[in-house]
Amino acid sequence: MSARSGPQGPPVSRREFEALFASVRTWGRWADAGRGAYNRVTPEGVLRAVARVRTGTVVPLGRPWDTVAGPDNARPALHYMTDLGDVEPPEPATYKDFLGADYHGKGVSHLDALAHVAYGGLLYGGGTARELVGGGGARFGSVAELGPLVTSGVLLDVPAARGRAWLEPGEAVRSGDVVAAEEALGVRIGEGDAVLLRTGRFRRRAERGAWDVDAAGAGWHVEAVPLLAERGVALLGSDGDSDLRPSPVEGVHSPVHALAVAAMGVPLLDNLDLEGLAAACAEAGRFAFLLVVAPLNVPGGTGSPVCPVAVL
Repeated sequence: MSARSGPQGPPVSRREFEALFASVRTWGRWADAGRGAYNRVTPEGVLRAVARVRTGTVVPLGRPWDTVAGPDNARPALHYMTDLGDVEPPEPATYKDFLGADYHGKGVSHLDALAHVAYGGLLYGGGTARELVGGGGARFGSVAELGPLVTSGVLLDVPAARGRAWLEPGEAVRSGDVVAAEEALGVRIGEGDAVLLRTGRFRRRAERGAWDVDAAGAGWHVEAVPLLAERGVALLGSDGDSDLRPSPVEGVHSPVHALAVAAMGVPLLDNLDLEGLAAACAEAGRFAFLLVVAPLNVPGGTGSPVCPVAVL
């Protein structure tokens, strides 16, 4: 990688990225390939995660259902009423509503399944994307294959570790930042963990207003991915979409998506609201917890809206 650096980190050539992709790839590691890195979470790992619960504090991590268009919500979610107590017989009156979302964007908290990302035309494991994903959905790596996840979660609150409220748009999180945050927060990422990266996006949004996060967003620099791969993470999540924007990799708009999902088989949680969790972890003085992720059971779905829950 280039020696040039700055808040966004060094630029990365396509050749360097190809080598990085090959170095973290886990194709063929698990018989149940459609679950990817979720295979790292064993029943024993679930029990260890449950043992992290001390106070019973429950913190939801999903954003409010966002129906308002804005620079960071180009495709607003839908919510409208279909029954105001006037459709069925009088008693009891019932009230019903409709929800809909083009959720793979920046407005809805959601899970990216393995069918969501291909690199070089190939999904995780090496299957051809055009053959496995069509108009009827995905025949490999769907969110229904993933199912729910119960594991240990780690909040990597990088702004707090730096003594700041948030990272600025376009600011990179690199491998050295991981180690520094672990030391500052008294936590360590381990095998089968879900790592949630707080950049402070929604704190900044509340104080400064919305901005185009596709054009400028704090997130992981690809240089940090080998460390996450070495630690054996099962899931990555963020209050952004994990990727640093603009991308440091020439010709690849979402390189962390490519590395995590297509190379490593690590699903992603996007657009989480981590402010409440950051406050709860700071108050408790610990940044590890039980994490429960229960997506919708959508056969063939490339992901799902979701509201994960952390339990401290």
